[in-house]
Amino acid sequence: MCGRYTLTAQEDDIRREFDLEVPIPEFKPRYNIAPGQKVLAIIDDGKQRRGGFMHWGLVPSWAKDQKIGYKMINARSETAHEKPSFKNLMAAKRCLIIADSFYEWKKEDKDKVPFRIMPKNRELFAFAGLWDHWKTEEEERFTCTILTKEANEFMKGIHHRMPVVLPKESQKHWIEPVKWQPGDAAKFIEQITIDDLYAEQVSTYVNSAKNEGPECIQPLT
Repeated sequence: MCGRYTLTAQEDDIRREFDLEVPIPEFKPRYNIAPGQKVLAIIDDGKQRRGGFMHWGLVPSWAKDQKIGYKMINARSETAHEKPSFKNLMAAKRCLIIADSFYEWKKEDKDKVPFRIMPKNRELFAFAGLWDHWKTEEEERFTCTILTKEANEFMKGIHHRMPVVLPKESQKHWIEPVKWQPGDAAKFIEQITIDDLYAEQVSTYVNSAKNEGPECIQPLT
């Protein structure tokens, strides 16, 4: 799964990397992004790439209660095209969720040790995400989920699942404003190769979602 990540880059660097012409409203670097919070996502509406914030935890447009979002922070890429909550989104509501590292906890005896994981060859990347628009008479929100897959050889030493980190050349295809067959989106994810990754053990300070700041990413010597 993916339950915590970072985006510590500057806004100008993000806009340059992902070809965003319009400023990102209310952007600030984050060191401990958690489910339920607002996350930076990018979509392509056919006219331009748009970057903005969505709530992390998918609430399907047909849901009666937004609380379902806490159970839907991740979607399994192998089966998302078959699930009612994700099937139509795989076809037409794909997004990039922007990050520069993610956290995972490795079981060691009775403890869970936090690691910060990053691609070796780039400072910014995108998770493959899905989004939806939920609205009632009183409220509306845009929400998203991060697709996951079976861990690659590197990640297996830490956890059996991992988020789908899109190769740079695959990012524009994932959000192209074209309707796909849901199964084709699943095949697209299945065929991508995850970048080489590396990991740094960090302090258990990051365990609490209330903690924020550079202390979260300080590697342990």
